[in-house]
Amino acid sequence: MNLSVIMTTYNSPVWLEKVLWGYSCQTEKPLEVIVADDGSRPETGELVARLREETGMDIRYVWQRDDGFRKCRILNKAILHARGDYIVFTDGDCIPRADFLAVHKRRAEKGYFLSGSYFKLPMSTSEAITRDDIVSGRCFDYEWLCANGLKTRRKTLKLRAGERWAPLLNRLTPTACNLKGSNASAWKADILKVNGFDERMAWGGLDREFGVRLENAGIKPRHVRFDAICVHLDHPRGYADREIVARNKAMRLRVAKEGIIETPQGIRQLLESGYSPE
Repeated sequence: MNLSVIMTTYNSPVWLEKVLWGYSCQTEKPLEVIVADDGSRPETGELVARLREETGMDIRYVWQRDDGFRKCRILNKAILHARGDYIVFTDGDCIPRADFLAVHKRRAEKGYFLSGSYFKLPMSTSEAITRDDIVSGRCFDYEWLCANGLKTRRKTLKLRAGERWAPLLNRLTPTACNLKGSNASAWKADILKVNGFDERMAWGGLDREFGVRLENAGIKPRHVRFDAICVHLDHPRGYADREIVARNKAMRLRVAKEGIIETPQGIRQLLESGYSPE
């Protein structure tokens, strides 16, 4: 079983560097890390080349020109490039704890996909995190986070659960196990079965719709909310559009109601249009 990590990014090289350092410290090494870039300026590609040398990881870079929000298309391209039989999805603003990939590999099982969450940080804390804080694991310590700008909050179990309590909390959580693209994983064969992500969808629920089609295909969801831990670096969301979110929701509800498995605009159509992974 080989893990391919796919992370999306767009013009955020400072955050992406912190995330890549997080993957360099994993106890379970990935076969590859694929940076799926939805049209960033050259600085991102230059960063990837530098981190490839500094970390020794196999970091692959898949870029497409900037033509608006096309996250689903760059994800489908990255999936085609992936050489692993199991794919972990995340974002270029989510730093993984050292055991993040080990959890996804340990919990993986045929017939299931995994879905976790993230611990959201304010901007001041996001900016304070250094490479040393990531390598040492300090940025996952609640006391350290509070000393560096995090306001005291009650929802800290994601950081504090530990190996003993995480399995129980995953079973007891009332939160629905909807696929979240910032922290999810699935078998590549299952992803291809549902034809990947729906390229008609812009920002707002695109990952959840993908998860609904996996469930329609008989792939069951499984929580890793309390054991696959990552912290989310803050950023503005200028791409949010209520009308698009509503349209995406209506599409997802139709997919659920009609039991649709394959999107009509996904990986297969991308290949038919002439795209070929190098």
